Amino acid sequence: MEYKEHASPLCNSIQDLSKMKGAPTVALLLFFLAIATSMSDDWRETVGMGQPKVSHLHFYFHEVGKGSNPTPILVAEANSTKTSPTSFGSVYVADDPLTEGPNLTSKLIGRAQGIQAACSKTEFSLIMALNFVFTDGEFNGSTLTVDGRNPILQDVREMSVVGGNGVFRLAQGYAQLRTFLLATGSLTVEYNVTVIHY
Repeated sequence: MEYKEHASPLCNSIQDLSKMKGAPTVALLLFFLAIATSMSDDWRETVGMGQPKVSHLHFYFHEVGKGSNPTPILVAEANSTKTSPTSFGSVYVADDPLTEGPNLTSKLIGRAQGIQAACSKTEFSLIMALNFVFTDGEFNGSTLTVDGRNPILQDVREMSVVGGNGVFRLAQGYAQLRTFLLATGSLTVEYNVTVIHY
């Protein structure tokens, strides 16, 4: 069987231009121009996403470690965790309430569900992978995914927004955390979240 190549009109034009002085630059420019114009002008419109929006969210995260219904549960620990001054190696699964105000009795807007692990031998620091599941308000039914290191004794910490769904499809951004209340068996953290989404 004989195979014969057929050049496209674009390739023929580029070959013709290559015979002219300075043509390699022009040919390369035309090649990339042809590729660029063959693509959609706006990929977001192609997939029905629209233009990016920026949202600022403010809420409070509550962790209740005491009582009959604790919100974090220890699921694993290393042999040395009990003797570690930072609880290094402990892994928790959490389902913590998110509220509009700083009191646990404030209006519930969602849950923070995910995994937390003590990740430092020298300071109280957690690695956290959380989904903020919104159950009320403007973002009801949507989630944000936050991931990162949380050195819990620092005044202000920052974690990355790495995704989401619903209103927050293709989300990216950051969350600033401040401890509002730290008491025996109880923690309240103020979250200020800036998120870009489509």
